[in-house]
Amino acid sequence: MATPTHAVAEGLGGTIELRTNTSSNARLNYEYTDGNTYVDDKIEAYDRHTMTRNGGAGKDDSPFHGKDGLQRLSSHADDEFAPRSDGSDSVASTERIENIDEAGAGEGDEAGEMVYRVYKRRWFGLVQLTLLNLVVSWDWLTFSPVSQYAAEYYGHSESDINWFSTAFLFAFVVASPLTIYMLHWGPKQSIVTAAVFMILGNVVRVAGSHSRTGGIYGVVMFGQILIGLAQPFVLSAPTRYSDLWFTNHGRVAATALASLANPFGAALGQLIVPFLATKAAEVSNAVIYVTIISIVVSLPAFFIPAAPPTPPEPSGSTPKESLRESLHLLKSVELWLILIPFAVYVGFFNSISSLLNQILVPYGFSTDNAGIAGAVLIVVGLVAGAISSPILDRTKAFILAIKVATPIIGLSYLVFVFIPPTRTLAGPFVVLAVLGAASFSLVPVALEYLCELSYPMSPEVTSTIAWGGGQLLGGIFILVSDALKAGPKADPPANLSRALIFTAVIALAAVPLPLSLGLFGRKDKLALRRLRSDDATHSHGDGGQSPV
Repeated sequence: MATPTHAVAEGLGGTIELRTNTSSNARLNYEYTDGNTYVDDKIEAYDRHTMTRNGGAGKDDSPFHGKDGLQRLSSHADDEFAPRSDGSDSVASTERIENIDEAGAGEGDEAGEMVYRVYKRRWFGLVQLTLLNLVVSWDWLTFSPVSQYAAEYYGHSESDINWFSTAFLFAFVVASPLTIYMLHWGPKQSIVTAAVFMILGNVVRVAGSHSRTGGIYGVVMFGQILIGLAQPFVLSAPTRYSDLWFTNHGRVAATALASLANPFGAALGQLIVPFLATKAAEVSNAVIYVTIISIVVSLPAFFIPAAPPTPPEPSGSTPKESLRESLHLLKSVELWLILIPFAVYVGFFNSISSLLNQILVPYGFSTDNAGIAGAVLIVVGLVAGAISSPILDRTKAFILAIKVATPIIGLSYLVFVFIPPTRTLAGPFVVLAVLGAASFSLVPVALEYLCELSYPMSPEVTSTIAWGGGQLLGGIFILVSDALKAGPKADPPANLSRALIFTAVIALAAVPLPLSLGLFGRKDKLALRRLRSDDATHSHGDGGQSPV
């Protein structure tokens, strides 16, 4: 049975409708919606299925074959396509091409032009990447929300338990070079590698938490490091995945979904773990529950598609700079004006998430209160990110979003210095909600804008550097905060007031960096290079796009 193809193109006050079949008896029907017939338009047919064939030899016998090999309506206009008197192009570009047939995907049309498509299977890989980012973050915060119970169970101090989080973050930095290399060749290898590390790390943690002598700190630490090695392979992958599978109308949202799943996993850890481990003896049970979830989520990673048969847009098929050549592009001042504050704020988010229990409990808050506060930080942030990402996908107002979010983040850290001593629940909830909304709105925008500024550098380079810097600083900030912890004779004992002051000072110092983007005669350096490449290609009629 022949498969229909339907194309609609706007031109000269009317709409031409093309209806063809892929059979050898293809028919062409065209009619203007205003009742007139203007066959002076030449319509490029991008899909190879709109071309009829003669005896299977590939010869085009349709009545609208142009000299340049493109499919066109017959016309009284000269075949050299001279400009019209009104200054417009004589070729009407296709506004909409719908093709419900996936057969033959991966090829261009007979004229040798690439057909750009997006595929439904992209959602399978995106959901899997999202779930892995969620679970790896939950693994990270398995012990921090119940640090006092974990310290008792493993026979170590709370400072030693903090090293579970710190080592996890430092492991990210160690694996970053390999992450960049693997993502350069595609996201699937990276995602599968993360799944393997997560499964192994969780199994090792279970072994260290269920020995005959109780918990074995060193074994659990080794498992935590293995999971930490998994994180960069999925946390740095969203920009690479969205570049490979999505158009510029969906990349920010796709990157946001997969990236923001990581802090959402932290929220689940903050909220759920205190209910799983209400005393020291239950810490091992919490580890088992998290391990089961991690293994179940990791297994489908081996079955995701590696790459689409055809790219979604021209930028997806553009050869990326080699890793060596990418180092030259990193000299851009604008890149670092975003990379530095991004790393600082991600670092403080990691630090606050790991230490929130120790920040609030000395002032009379319960472990459950601290867990709920951490969940508020992240859940409100996720809602803000879900609202802002589609809007920014359409408007491309990346600079405005960055310049609005960064001052709010800096001021939120300043206000938070004065919140724990109030000993009221509303204070932490409100400030952390504002901090989460600004932080989560910034993350996908900054990551995508870094890709735009660095194009044609492969997206994983800036993504891995940005996240790696955040993990490195997060580990350092945890160590510094632990060193600034008050002594047992302070009021209250073991408070982190000085650590919060340190956080506020550094956070405010980073605010002017993104605010200076475009100043000092450098506004031309802020161009959206990848978007400009896609628009330029489409404006010249070099390809069509069809969802499959």
